[in-house]
Amino acid sequence: MRLVVSLLILALTTSAAVAQQAMSLTAAPVALSSPMRTYALRLGPGQDLRQQLAAFTQQHQLKAAAIVTCVGSLTTTTLRLANQNGPTVYKGHFEIVSLVGTLSVNGSHLHLAVADSTGRTVGGHLLDGNLVYTTAELVVGVLEELDFRRELDPVSTYQELKVYPAAKPAPGQSGRRASPKKP
Repeated sequence: MRLVVSLLILALTTSAAVAQQAMSLTAAPVALSSPMRTYALRLGPGQDLRQQLAAFTQQHQLKAAAIVTCVGSLTTTTLRLANQNGPTVYKGHFEIVSLVGTLSVNGSHLHLAVADSTGRTVGGHLLDGNLVYTTAELVVGVLEELDFRRELDPVSTYQELKVYPAAKPAPGQSGRRASPKKP
């Protein structure tokens, strides 16, 4: 009788562990929330889209931000296409139909889609070498209570996004930058 009870307990314990592991694989990812503050900016002819976003991120010391929207045009588009190692460069006139991704002083990840004069669309990872033709109008959302970092993911083997709560400011300091005074 003890043997039967022991086998029954072992079976129940094993099936519970398997069920728990299966549930953890399908469980919703942990999501952190933050209020968003936005910046609106415009880039002009000849400016490099990625370099300007990197400079903006550094200038404002953005720890966690995302592209809310971007429209504009480019004369040169430089992308890393899916499953390719190097850049692909396109010359001509292109409309920006989408720019999405995350920005952080700890590493950014941006994807761009552009359309040519026939409507043919191409997209991939945004690299240096995307030169503005007439304008690039952007809204950047800053998630002040978060900190985006890039950490090695053992499954993908790439530096992937890891989201942390932002460090709290020291007592007597605010977490916001001072706004410029109005004249």
